[in-house]
Order: sequence, then structure tokens, then C-alpha cells
Amino acid sequence: MLSLLISNGQPQTADRSEPVVPWWSFTKTVLAATALSLVRDGLIGLDNAIPDQPFTLRKLLRHEAGLADYGELAEYHVAVSNSESAWSTDEMMLRLDGTRLRYSPGTDWRYSNVGYMLIGRLIERLTDLTLDEAVRQRALCPLGLSHVRFAKTRADLHTTHPGSPPNYDPAWVYHGLLIGPISQAAVFLDRLMSGDLLPTNLLQEMLAARTLGGAIPGRPWVTAGYGLGIMQGSIDGGFTLCGHTGCGPGSVIAVYRVCDGDTSACCAAFEANASEGAVEAFAAEQLVQVLRQETQVL
Repeated sequence: MLSLLISNGQPQTADRSEPVVPWWSFTKTVLAATALSLVRDGLIGLDNAIPDQPFTLRKLLRHEAGLADYGELAEYHVAVSNSESAWSTDEMMLRLDGTRLRYSPGTDWRYSNVGYMLIGRLIERLTDLTLDEAVRQRALCPLGLSHVRFAKTRADLHTTHPGSPPNYDPAWVYHGLLIGPISQAAVFLDRLMSGDLLPTNLLQEMLAARTLGGAIPGRPWVTAGYGLGIMQGSIDGGFTLCGHTGCGPGSVIAVYRVCDGDTSACCAAFEANASEGAVEAFAAEQLVQVLRQETQVL
């Protein structure tokens, strides 16, 4: 298991080789932070209607917009497993009937990569920048990250950890797939949650999660919820974790942070050929250990 721990802002462990890994759906947290920087700067409101759409930015970020997800399509999984090139966005939306809402916005919850694809387009429209440049200027660079980028071609993934699929087309991730060192994922989340990018009121909005239920078999959650680009839930011991899990062909990444009084800890973990629950449980165990050690020291 590749991992990095941060305790009260200070890195504790790291794999010296620092391989680049796909961040999978942790990319959503970065996109959410970028979008919230637009709210911070008055370019859009969380609860203002998005032009030509029946939902708000808040509902998109929290998967409450009523949109479906292309992961529901059996032919998508067949195409990915066969190492086919990604469909165009138009073809994907046609196959999915992606413009048809599955429920009235705000009345239900349904995880949707399509929603985050629309967030990416909104960021580009409001900043007049490419998504790459907007994310770099508004989220990565302000938090001191310089070795993270979007994978655009199959060759980009050839430079990542050996557990990454050898012939996967990153265009299958329609909202974009960030790749970078595992340590940078931990640093991003820790600095974001420390208030180095967004004001306190927006961080509170980000962490205001919709409760999704109780324990999930095979995973460490006692309760589970989703905020604005943030997975949030409680684990044994009464701790609440926030962050995001991401998975794709061949690997899983879990990046989470926990606070206990004035003590904080953040862990990013990555493993090839593992389940989401196994990587989440590893991260949760590392975080609890750090908190207990810090408490003993104090």
C-alpha cells in the first residue's frame, strides 16, 4: 500500500520513490474546490440557477441534480475492459439519454460523473480558461502543488504506478482525470481543509453533507454522506472523516482527513488490485493511530 500521512500539517511518512498515480474520483474534490473559488470571487452563487439548466451549482456538486451516470451502461464497462477508445461526449450522452433528469433536482441523490463533467464546462465558461489552466491557477498552485496534471492520452498513464491499466484511455473519465504523486493528494486535502484556499463559510458549505445511510458492508463507514465534492462519514471510535475515494481499472485511491479538537491528520492511500473498502479501511486505521499518538503526546 502506498501512503502518506500528515499530522497537524506536517508529513509523517512517504514512499521515497513517489510514483505518480491516477487520482480517479479524488479529481472531483479538486474540481469542487475550483468551482467554490468561483463562488468565493463572486462569479457564481451556490444557489443561483445555472444558465440553460434546471439545477444549481450546489446540487451539481452534491450529486442532487437529477442526472444519471454513464457507469450504469453495460456497454461502457465492456468497452473499457476491451481497451477501446472513449466515446465522444455527444455519443456518451446519447447512449445514456443524459439530458433526461431521473428525478427533480434536490429531491433525491444519485452519484453522477456527468454532473462533474458539467461542472468542468461551467468552470471553463466562467473563467474563459481551459479546465487544465483554471484548475492549475485556482486550486493547485494556490495550495503549492506543482506536479499534478490531467492525463490526456494513454501514454500519460504509462508514466504512472505499475498498477495502472496499461492501455486505458483517460478520456473515459469525462470530467477529467488528474494524475500526481500520492503525497500531493494528501497535501491538497489537508491544505484545503485548513482554510488555505476557501473562506470558513465556504468550507462549512463544502462539508454540509447529505446523509446517505448507515454502515456499508465491506467498508469502514458507520454512517455515510456526501457534501460538495466531499465524501464524509463516521467510523468506529466516533471519528468523522472527510475526503474522497476514487477507483478505476486496476487501482483505488482514498484520501481522507480527520480532526479531533486542535489535532488534525490526513492520509492518502493507493493500492493496485484492491477493493475500495480495503484502501479506505487502511487510511482510516492510519488516521486513528495518528490521532491517538498525538493525544498521548499532549
